[in-house]
Amino acid sequence: MSSLVLDLQEIDKTQLLLVGGKGLNLGGLSKIKGIKVPEGFCVTTMGYQRALEQNEAYYALLNRLTILKAEDRNEIGEISRQIRQIIMEVELPSDVMDAVTHYLSRLGEEHAYAVRSSATAEDLPHASFAGQQDSYLNIIGKKAIMQHISKCWASLFTDRAVIYRMQNGFDHSQVNLSVIVQRMVFPQASGILFTADPITSNRKLLSIDASYGLGEALVAGLVSADCYKVQEGKIVDKRIATKKLAIYGRKEGGTETKQIDPDQQTTQTLTEPQILQLARIGRQIEAYFDCPQDIEWCLVDDTFYIVQSRPITTLYPIPEANDQEGHVYVSVGHQQMMTEPLKPLGMSIFQLTSFGARFKAGGRLFVDVTPMLASPDSRDNLLNSLGQSDPLIKDALVTLIERGDFIKSVSNDKKEPRLSNINKRKSPAGFQAQIENDPTIVSELIKSSQVSIEELIQNIQTKSGSDLFDFILEDIQQLKKILFDPQSLGIIMAAMDASTWINENMNKWLGEKNAADTISQSVQSNITSEMGLALLNVADVIRPYPEIIYYLQHVKDDNFLDELVAFDGGQETQAAIYAYLNKYGMRCSGEIDITKTRWSEKPTTLIPMILSNIKNHEPNAGDRKFEQGLQEAAQKEQELLERLKQLPAGEQKAIETKQMIDLIRNFSGYREYPKYSMVNRYFAYKRALLKEAEQLVQAGVIHKQEDIYFLTFEELQEVVRTNKLDHQIISKREDEYKLYVKLTPPRVITSDGEIIAGEYKRENLPAEAIVGLPVSSGVIEGRARVILNMEDADLADGDILVTAFTDPSWTPLFVSIKGLVTEVGGLMTHGAVIAREYGLPAIVGVENATKLIKDGQRIRVHGTEGYIEII
Repeated sequence: MSSLVLDLQEIDKTQLLLVGGKGLNLGGLSKIKGIKVPEGFCVTTMGYQRALEQNEAYYALLNRLTILKAEDRNEIGEISRQIRQIIMEVELPSDVMDAVTHYLSRLGEEHAYAVRSSATAEDLPHASFAGQQDSYLNIIGKKAIMQHISKCWASLFTDRAVIYRMQNGFDHSQVNLSVIVQRMVFPQASGILFTADPITSNRKLLSIDASYGLGEALVAGLVSADCYKVQEGKIVDKRIATKKLAIYGRKEGGTETKQIDPDQQTTQTLTEPQILQLARIGRQIEAYFDCPQDIEWCLVDDTFYIVQSRPITTLYPIPEANDQEGHVYVSVGHQQMMTEPLKPLGMSIFQLTSFGARFKAGGRLFVDVTPMLASPDSRDNLLNSLGQSDPLIKDALVTLIERGDFIKSVSNDKKEPRLSNINKRKSPAGFQAQIENDPTIVSELIKSSQVSIEELIQNIQTKSGSDLFDFILEDIQQLKKILFDPQSLGIIMAAMDASTWINENMNKWLGEKNAADTISQSVQSNITSEMGLALLNVADVIRPYPEIIYYLQHVKDDNFLDELVAFDGGQETQAAIYAYLNKYGMRCSGEIDITKTRWSEKPTTLIPMILSNIKNHEPNAGDRKFEQGLQEAAQKEQELLERLKQLPAGEQKAIETKQMIDLIRNFSGYREYPKYSMVNRYFAYKRALLKEAEQLVQAGVIHKQEDIYFLTFEELQEVVRTNKLDHQIISKREDEYKLYVKLTPPRVITSDGEIIAGEYKRENLPAEAIVGLPVSSGVIEGRARVILNMEDADLADGDILVTAFTDPSWTPLFVSIKGLVTEVGGLMTHGAVIAREYGLPAIVGVENATKLIKDGQRIRVHGTEGYIEII
C-alpha cells in the first residue's frame, strides 16, 4: 500500500493528517454496510508535501503570510495569488503520477471523475471549513485529472481559505491538502441531509433539501430546493419549491446549467418512500460517526450514493441527563448577565454557591425546569419569576407548554395550564403583612454582611493546603446563608412587587406608564449605582492636574499607580484610586466566574472610564446626578399623590400608593448588595487559591498559575493534596474553552437539542422598529456606540450604549450615556435597575442588537414602549 495514494477502503480513522477531514469521512462511509459511496482514491498530503518540499519561493511567501492578520486583505490577496501560481507551475512528482496512474487503471481511465479537495483542517468536529477549497466535477482523461490535482492543491490558498484559517486560529504551515478522485455519478436528483434540524437544532428532526441534477446548483445557491422534515420515521413537513434550473454533467466533460421543463418545476423531487429511505441512511451514518451529520447525497437509478458527510459544527451541545426522559433546560447565564463560557474552576465554585445550576453544556450552566413546568402551581411561579429576569425565556417556555408535545402536566385537579394568572399581584395589605417597611433592616443586613467579609479576609490568610479547601467549602455555606436569607429575599421581593403594583395601578388609575421608573431614581444603599458615581468623584480629584491626565492617556502598564507619586497631585490621585479599588476592586465583567481578571488585578481597566468622566462631566457631577434623581423622584411622588386624591376613593388610593413608594425607596437599592457580597468572597477565595497555584508552579506541577482555572475546585483540591497532574487535561480544556467562546448559548434548550426561541408580541409599531423589553422609561435620540468589551469604550456625552449584556462592572459607563440597549436582560437585571436609578431610557432583551445596530448610527430609543428606530 502506497502512502502517496490510498484507496478509500484503505483509509482508517487515524489518518487525518494523510487524507484530510473529507477523505477521512469518506473512508469511514465506505466501510458502513449498505451505504453506497462512489469508488475512488485519495492522493495523500505526502504528495502535496513532496511537490513543494524543495520550493524556497513557496516557503518564503508562506512566512510572509503567517505574520499578516485577517484585516490585511490586499496583502493576503497578492501573496495568496503568488503561492497559487507557484503550486500550479510545480510539476507533480513522478512517484505521485505513477501511483495515480495505477489507481486510475484499476477504476478505468475512460470514466469521468470528480476531483475534490480534502484539507487537514476541514470537516472536523469543531470547524467545518465547508467550501473553503475547490472541487471539480466530470473530469475526463489522465492528463486533465493531473491538472486538477494541482488546481485543488492551489485552492488551499484562495483568499477565502486563508482568511478563514486566520479567523479560526489555524497555522497555514500546519495545514496540508489531499485530493480525492472519485468515479463520477450522474444523478437525477441530489441534495443535503441534516440529521439535526439546522433551524431549531432538534436532534430528532431530520431535514432534507432536494433538487434535480448535481448538488452544485444547490450549494452555489442557484436553485431553491424542496425541503422535507422527518421525525421518528414519519414525514412531518414538506415544502415543494419551484425548481427552474439544474446542473448536469456533459458527455465531453465539465458541467452545464439547463432549464427544467415547466411542468416538472413544481414536482416533488423525491417520492415519500425515497425520503424515508434517505432518512434511515442518515440515521445510520449519524450512528457510525456518533454525532449529528451534514450529508451530501445523490440519487442515481433509484439508488442513493453518499458523496460527503461532515459533523454539524453549529449545534449547541445538549446538557447531559442520566435518563432518556424529556427535559427542558433554561440558561443560567441569561439571568446572571454572563452569557460567555465559564472556565472549569469558575463554573464549579458558582455551582457550589447556587441552587439548581447542575447541568453543563458548552461551558455554560443550565437549570432543568421540567419538574416545575409539569405542575400548574409551580409553573406559574416559575414563569412569573423568569418573566422578570428575561421575558424571552418566559415566552419560549409558554410556547413549549402550549404546544403540548413535550411537557406533561402532573396536577391532580386536571386543570389546564393557568398562563393567564401569571401576573397576579398582592394587595398593599399583603405586602405589609409580609415585611415591615423599616429602612434600618437594610443597614443591618449590610453591616452583618460586611463584618462577615472582614472576618473571612482575615481568617483565609492563615489557611493553606487541604485546610484552605475545607475552609472555603465551609465559607461557601455561610455565603449561601447570606444569599438566600429569608429576610434579605423578602425585602428584595417586596421592592420588586411594589414597583409592579405602582406601574399597574398608576396606569389603570391615572393613565401613567412606568411611574416606578422615576420613583426608583437615586434610592439609598445601591452599592452598584454608588460605584458609578464614586468614579466621577475620582475624576474630580484628577481633573486639576493636566500632567497626570496626559500620563494616564498613555499608560499601558498596570504598575502605573506606583509611578503616580512623581507627578504634582500624584499622591492624591493614587489615594483616590486605591480607595476606589478597596471598595470596588473585586468587580469585573463576568464576575460570577472567579477566574475573570478583577479591577484590582488590572487597574488599567478603569483608566478609559476615568478619562471619559473628566472629558464628559463638570466637577461634582456625581453629587448633582444623585441630587437630580432625588428631586425627580420626589416630584413624581408628589404629583402622583395629588392626582390620586382627586379620584373617587382617592385618599385611600393615595395612602396605598405612598406605602408602595416607601417600599421602593427603602428597599430597592439593596437588591444589588447580595451579589456584591458574593464577589467580595469570590475574590478572597481567588487570591488564596492563586497562592496555592504559585506553590504548584514552583513544584513543577503546573506551568503557570492560571492553569488552575481549567481544573474544577474538587480536581484542584486533589492536585494540591497529591502534587500530581496530567497536564493534558489543561491543554484539552483550554482548546474546549476556545470552542465554547464561539458558541451562542440558547435561552431554552430541550433534551432533544431543540432550541426554543421566544418573541415579543407587539402591535402598531413602525415597520422598521427593532423590538425589545422596555425597562426604563423615556425617549432619547443619539449616536449608537456598539461596544462588546468594556475596555474598548470611548464614549461622548449623549451616546447610547448598545452591547450584548451588562453586569455591575459596566455601571461606571452609565454616567456618560443617555440610553441603553442590550441583547440580554429583563426588568430586574442589573442594567435595568441601574438605568432606572440613573434615569436612562433603556431597552433590553433585543435579539442581535449589536448586529442590527451599527456603531455610529443615529438611533431613537423608545424606553417606554420598548422599540428602537434607526434614524
